[in-house]
Formats: sequence, structure tokens, C-alpha cells
Amino acid sequence: MQKPAIPENEAERLHALRTLSILDTGHEERFDRVTRMAKRMFGVDIALVSLIDANRQWFKSKQGLDTSETPRDISFCAHAINQDGLFIIPNTVEDERFFDNPLVTSGPKIRFYAGYPLKLRPGLKIGTLCLIDSSPRELSDDDKQILADLGAMIEQEVKSIQMATLDELTLISNRRGFLNLANYAISMCKRHELPFTFVLFDLNKFKQINDTYGHHEGDYVLKTFARLMLETFRESDVVGRLGGDEFTLMLSNAGEEQVTTILADFAKAVELENTSNQKPYTIQYSAGIASFDAENELAIEEMIKLADAAMYEHKAR
Repeated sequence: MQKPAIPENEAERLHALRTLSILDTGHEERFDRVTRMAKRMFGVDIALVSLIDANRQWFKSKQGLDTSETPRDISFCAHAINQDGLFIIPNTVEDERFFDNPLVTSGPKIRFYAGYPLKLRPGLKIGTLCLIDSSPRELSDDDKQILADLGAMIEQEVKSIQMATLDELTLISNRRGFLNLANYAISMCKRHELPFTFVLFDLNKFKQINDTYGHHEGDYVLKTFARLMLETFRESDVVGRLGGDEFTLMLSNAGEEQVTTILADFAKAVELENTSNQKPYTIQYSAGIASFDAENELAIEEMIKLADAAMYEHKAR
């Protein structure tokens, strides 16, 4: 059995997926309507909206299947998100990648699979709309177009959620998405009596970059800074763009020494980016830190303000 490859932008992909806050949520008619249509139109055993999490595929909508998730390493959909177009396996037992897959050799005994990768933007795919059947089959060109059209309907529903929680430019959490995730993280810290820290980042000389080199370079800086945050900070940390050139970070269960180490690693990542990108400017930033224990009762916005005040002190120095 061939295990699916991990996308190069996995950190960005997982962050975008989790910021949508749709994993482990209940049935929604807007998704179920499409999977019902797909199952009926193609006459298949199973139709799913599958979301690829770190170690599993979880089904936001399912027709013809009882289980709610399966391991990622045996998932057909985890292969599909590495494709730009439809991923179709006419007969799994004749395909060397899948003939010995547990989903083929035992229930649901998949013989046919067709998946449409669900994109938040080109190159960033969070899951699929897929068809599964216990008999081999082929799809005509018309069938493929219909599947793509149904997949586009799912994408539109996901993007309507995305607009509420993700920053459109950087695809990390916007203010609303960050507050939602941070609120959940704080609850976990309080439950387990763990400390947590907010960090406020502000890009230095950002207006000069925009004015001198154009807004496309300013956008490049914002997207690069967001990417470095995703690549450097821990999977358990919450990152977001509050607006403009302000970014924020929440670190869970990190003492003062660990916070210092984590931020030093980030500074090194930014420095390495500056030396390798051959731009006529460098990405510079100021950071403010505010740490709290599990007994703290301040609202999230108040904690962010304390980090913001510390950031302005840093900038002034």
C-alpha cells in the first residue's frame, strides 16, 4: 500500500482547515444536499465531503457510510489533495497503490473512487468531495464535469465560512478566527492549570516598503511573515493577523524561558528569509509579550492590549 504524501504547505493547510472551525461539527444541510445529489446522480454506494486533518480524514457530510473518520495514511482523499484536478481510480484492485489498502481488502471494499480536491485557493486543499463504489467503473467527460461542478458548490460553502474566520490575503486567522481559537486554547489552559502568553507583532517600516516598492511587495511581506509564523511556531500555538501590519500569537503551556527560545527561533527564521529572498528591503518587526497564569480572569482583548502596550515599548526602544 502506498501512503499519501504530505503536501509541502502542510502547516499552512492545517492552520487554514482548523481556523474554519468545521472539524467535528454536526450535519449541515448545505453540505448534505450536495452529497445526496452526488450519490443519486452517479448511483454510487457512498458520497462524502472529507476533510484531511493531521492524522485522519473526517467526514463533514456522508451518504452511505456509518463511520465518521478513518486514518489519514489509508485515505484515498489524502492522495487526492496532492492533485490539481480530479483524482480517479477506476478499479482499485488493479492499482498498485491501493490493491492492498485496508479500505479495499475489507469494508467498505472500495473498488471505484473519484475525488474532487476542495481548494481554499490554488495549491491549498483541505479535503475532497468524493464518490465511492463497490464496483469498478469509468467516468465520462460529462460525468467528470458534473463532479467538478458539485465540488465547486462545496467550495463556495467552505469559502463563505472562510470569509468569516480567515484573513483573505495571508490565509491565517483574522481577528474573529483568532479570538475563537484563542478562547478555546485559554479554556484548555485553565482546565489543566497551564500558563499562556500573548505576543503582538508589528512590522517596522512597512509603509516605506509599500510606498517605495508598491503594494504587491507589501502583500509579499505580509504573506511571508504569516508563512514564517506557521512554519516556526508549534502546532498547538494560535496565530492570526489582527489587521494591517499587526499579527498576534498565543503560546500555550510555555514558561518564560521557553517563550524566549520560541521567539528567538522565529527571529532566526525571519533573518534567514531576509538573507535568502534577495529583496531590496528586509522584513523587520517589533514584538510585545504579555504572559498570564491559569488564574487570570482578563478578557482576551484586554490581554492583547497588554501585549500591544509592550510592543510599543519595544518599538520605542
